[in-house]
Amino acid sequence: MWENSKIRVLMILKIEFENFFSIKDRVRIDFRAANINTALTRELRHNVIDWNGVPVLKSVGLFGPNASGKSNILKTINFCCRMILESHLHNEGAVFNFEPFKFDGWQEKPSSFLIDFVCDNIEYEYSFDLTKTRILSESLYHYPLGRRAKVFVRQADGKYRFGTGVISKPADVVLNTSDKNLFLSRASSMNREIAQRLYRYFMNQFLLGLVNVNDVVALHGFNTYKNVILKALEVCDTDITDIEARKEQVSAPVAVAGQEDISFKLVDVLKFKTFHHHNKDVMFDLDLEESHGTRKLFQILIRLLDVVKNRKGIMMDEFDMGLHTRLADFILDLIHASDGSQLLFSSHNTNLIDVRRLRRDQIVFVNKSEDGSTEVYSLYDFKDFRENMDAEKGYIQGRFDAVPYVDSSVESIKQLLVG
Repeated sequence: MWENSKIRVLMILKIEFENFFSIKDRVRIDFRAANINTALTRELRHNVIDWNGVPVLKSVGLFGPNASGKSNILKTINFCCRMILESHLHNEGAVFNFEPFKFDGWQEKPSSFLIDFVCDNIEYEYSFDLTKTRILSESLYHYPLGRRAKVFVRQADGKYRFGTGVISKPADVVLNTSDKNLFLSRASSMNREIAQRLYRYFMNQFLLGLVNVNDVVALHGFNTYKNVILKALEVCDTDITDIEARKEQVSAPVAVAGQEDISFKLVDVLKFKTFHHHNKDVMFDLDLEESHGTRKLFQILIRLLDVVKNRKGIMMDEFDMGLHTRLADFILDLIHASDGSQLLFSSHNTNLIDVRRLRRDQIVFVNKSEDGSTEVYSLYDFKDFRENMDAEKGYIQGRFDAVPYVDSSVESIKQLLVG
């Protein structure tokens, strides 16, 4: 599929991390597809990208009860990507914005992050270890000819090792890199080519969530994909026939240092107006008069159409909250119909735990263990599961754990209210 070298291939292969928030032991989110050769899996061939003979998943879904750690997984990935993009700005005294696992002495241990990804058809493996106050070690390897080669290694003793001729004048970058800065982030800010290429990947290709549709930056996405958005809204039976974007000025509060009174200034915001099939001359305000589900779908479409058109990756926490389950299906279909986009999502929608829609390795359960830490495993890990079984029913019945136990009998609730 990717034999044409002119096609820019960008994708996540795997992400690993430990000692972040509720995550104690090492967790892996694996987009490399398992070797499953069944008739049902072959019907889901659109759920997989083929990269140089390696099957890679287009989507991975996280399912589990509240407070199990689904959001912490996404929060960890978000934090680590932000470190790549922003740590070159950190000054002395900076404290990193995460918490290690709070029990069993893990707060004194380092936290680790690794991401294996493809950028411009080349595989990269990047990792770092850190505490709340300092970066301990860091490394970047690549596979330019299919074999692992070192770009740089930053050791815990502060020494560096570099691959030959990969980074120009690396010593200059080292001199400007403190224990508050990732070397990769600093090298990008100093215009080192390979670091800038990877920086652009994390800035533009691996998106960390949705955009605020009232932000003026959303206008470009709307103008670019307006016709497709309208077609998608028609497919989803919203009755909307047209949408107009308008810039409006609204008064926003501004806090001024040293002053108790709050002043106001005019700021530009984006407002969307909708028109419906029944009367195309009557205008509705998207924010005030459309349903929550329609607003959420519109917000997702603005972001997701950019993702699928440009082979990007995106994370979305509880992406289908407030949406009908058919709309959740539609969003997954958008990803699976794309040439090479990827989605990592969390959801409480058990209808998606369906091996006719998602492969077993795309269905990942997140559970809280007895010591309060997050554990992660996929439906594929249950070797006794057969694809003619009802995965959703098995999940609700607790066969795979990762399901909340709620004593919701009328009698127990009466006792609760009396107490």
